[in-house]
Amino acid sequence: MSKSDDIPPVPVSIRAVAAFLKPYKLQGIGAITALLVTTAVTLAIGQGVRLVIDKGFVTGSLSQLNQTLLLLLAFALILAAGSYVRFYLMSWIGERVSADIRRRVFDHMIAMHPGFFETNRSGEIISRLTTDTTLLQSIIGSAFSMALRGTLSGVGALAMMLFTNLRLSIIILLAVPLILLPIRVFGRRVRRLSRHSQDSVAEIGNYAGEAFQNIKTVQSYTREDWERQSFAREVETAFNVATRRIRQRALLMAAVILLVFVALITMLWVGGRDVMTGAMTPGELGAFVFYALLVALGAATLSEVYGELQRAVGATERLMDLLRARPLIAGNETATEASTLPADLALENVTFSYPSRPEHPALENLSLAMPRGQITALVGPSGAGKSTIFELLQRFYDPDEGRITLGDTDIRGLDPQDLRQQFALVPQQPAIFSADVLYNIRYGRPDASDEEVAAAARAANAHDFIVRLPQGYRSHLGERGVRLSGGQKQRLAIARAILRNPRILLLDEATSALDSESEQQVQAALHTLMSNRTTLIIAHRLATVLHADRIAVLDEGRLIALGSHTELLDTCPLYFRLAELQFQDKKSPKQQDS
Repeated sequence: MSKSDDIPPVPVSIRAVAAFLKPYKLQGIGAITALLVTTAVTLAIGQGVRLVIDKGFVTGSLSQLNQTLLLLLAFALILAAGSYVRFYLMSWIGERVSADIRRRVFDHMIAMHPGFFETNRSGEIISRLTTDTTLLQSIIGSAFSMALRGTLSGVGALAMMLFTNLRLSIIILLAVPLILLPIRVFGRRVRRLSRHSQDSVAEIGNYAGEAFQNIKTVQSYTREDWERQSFAREVETAFNVATRRIRQRALLMAAVILLVFVALITMLWVGGRDVMTGAMTPGELGAFVFYALLVALGAATLSEVYGELQRAVGATERLMDLLRARPLIAGNETATEASTLPADLALENVTFSYPSRPEHPALENLSLAMPRGQITALVGPSGAGKSTIFELLQRFYDPDEGRITLGDTDIRGLDPQDLRQQFALVPQQPAIFSADVLYNIRYGRPDASDEEVAAAARAANAHDFIVRLPQGYRSHLGERGVRLSGGQKQRLAIARAILRNPRILLLDEATSALDSESEQQVQAALHTLMSNRTTLIIAHRLATVLHADRIAVLDEGRLIALGSHTELLDTCPLYFRLAELQFQDKKSPKQQDS
């Protein structure tokens, strides 16, 4: 996690999820009540065992035996009903809390500034959102219930043991601290290794995700065998960490079981002597053994689930790390409404470095006015800062120095969502979701009707290829729109922008993936869309911006020239060189403008 975005992890107890459990107090009370009833019935069965032995077997009374066995049957029915209620309610709470935490983490992450995702991989975040919340659900719905049941029945059984025979109880009580010692020693190691294991599993997801997302590159360079070997190393690393965790849990369980049975054998030896000497009845010994077994089972359950509870602590810590992260771009409750401001944009002495590259400024003391209703083109070599300007205008980042204004108002005083609603972006590599075509175009305006979506598609020259898809506008497009060509993806992105009908257009070479005929039609649609709107165009091909109102030439994050195409050919050597390179073997750069 990044140092600037995260608070260092702190030890987390059950209180870390208390806020998520609080809304379901009634279900929790119901589960606890059922647990108390089943515990009381379980303890009562011990007295039933005593009666069966002393009143039935020892006395030879068939009626007494029948009565006590019927009593035990009634206890069993109550125990079954109570167990059903307890298991259902605890499992329901586990599922509900897991779902709530997933939503809370996603809601928090979706509002984080993009810089957060530069230093925190999406695969790691997804692992926490899915694997860790699933683990937490299992713990709350199962392991925690088992631990609570084991604790209550163990404590209750200890109390009944004291009531039944004090001398034998002392033997068991002396063994309790010895049983708790390995739980404490091995539990710390299990907790540390649990978090390490979860991090290792997240690394596996990250690696596999990158390989699958870039599958064409992997296969193009015939790196399948290399990727298999690298993935195998990641899997083995996670396996080795998991093995160490399992070893510690196994040692914990073995130590607890050994100590418990040593105590039980000692107790049986002493109790057997007392029965032979008449110091206690066989029924009392039977009841005492029953309670001792409950204590042993409770201790064994605790030792078994203690490791799971430690894993839950690790998972909770990882989730709380995400929830403690704070976005650098925050809203403003008293912000001016962006829609009321003129669509004039300006950068004033802006200097900015990306959080992951603070030593290399992307923009340096840059000032640029972008008047409303005009087309401003940004040109320059790769790394000049063109895309950075787009990101700053949408306030994905804030400048390190200087300010950016919308209608003379610093955009830091505006609500980010309200500000971004003034824009529509058509990037060079458009984002296409795996849902259907309607969803992808309607992303620009969710309340648009099917007819409005189709109209936007026609304006973007996309309707014809859409209707040829298997289900037309209802066709799903696969991950990242894998079922579409590059040009088709771009036309969908243009249709999305047309549907949004924004005040400010951001076009990142929006027609670069189109053939000549489609480009001509889309350029006509964009020309209509750009009418009376503030438009910024990142131009990699100068031919697309020859008639822009203003062309800003950038180099290494600085503005080095501003003017029309013809003016820049005469005054800016860099622009002339770019034009000459692009228009070679064609007309001269100046003839292109004529």
